[in-house]
Amino acid sequence: MDHALFVLTNAQAGSEDREQLHRAEAVLRTGAEVEVKATSGPDELDSALDQADGRTVVVAGGDGSLHLIASRLYERGELAGTVLGLIPLGTGNDFARGTGVPLDVEAAARVLLARNVEDLDLIVDDLGHITVNNVHLGIGADASRYGARWKDRLGRVGYPIGLLQAAFADPYRLRVVVDDEIVVDREQPLLEVSLGNGATVGGGLALNPGAEPDNGRIDVLVAKATGLPRRLSYGVDLFRGRHPQRRDVVRRPGHHIQVSGDPVYLSADGEIAGPVTAREWRLLRNAVRVILP
Repeated sequence: MDHALFVLTNAQAGSEDREQLHRAEAVLRTGAEVEVKATSGPDELDSALDQADGRTVVVAGGDGSLHLIASRLYERGELAGTVLGLIPLGTGNDFARGTGVPLDVEAAARVLLARNVEDLDLIVDDLGHITVNNVHLGIGADASRYGARWKDRLGRVGYPIGLLQAAFADPYRLRVVVDDEIVVDREQPLLEVSLGNGATVGGGLALNPGAEPDNGRIDVLVAKATGLPRRLSYGVDLFRGRHPQRRDVVRRPGHHIQVSGDPVYLSADGEIAGPVTAREWRLLRNAVRVILP
């Protein structure tokens, strides 16, 4: 066999994920040479990537795992020369949803065996950090941040509680510039800013509907729904997919985005950072090669 796959998985994966991976591995071994490597932590990940030896690197995990491995390859200067694949084992799997990778692991394994490689875009910030799917600032990042705290105490209901807590937070005053056009100035408070390389976040919520990682642009959405009643109605419209039609929502396609103003937290592929007062992002065209249907 000339198809060699180097499958990276989380050493702390639960029993259900391990069972799913075994099912996918059985399919992969019908048409490829397969090595599975479990890692736990950055040092072990670096050591594993040293052993990839030009093989297709398959991420057995979710959006966070894909973000981590792609970011590390980018930092090592190896991303452009590596083909990535995905066996979706995450909770949200938004990258898989947006690119058509089957959520059924055996079907995803058959996609890997077909070896259809496509070039996709990425987003990179002014610190050199990449994003595969989405960056959002404001209420979405706050909800994730609060929700993670509540989840430790209350389990799955933590994230809805976090979203409710974020809904009562003060609005942000930010300056948003897309390709030298001032979309929002600091005089007008806003709720959130989203930079979509993919369409969905949070397991299928279409925050940036129509955004695609191969169309050569970042979909920028700014929500200016401030005040509790408008925030709540925005939330309803968001879950129903009607938010792009609102008068207090602005969308722009762009290649260079600058955000500055009040200290704000951000979420990049689910990874929380901040608070920050200024950050820039640019499109990296055809920056990563991925096996897709």
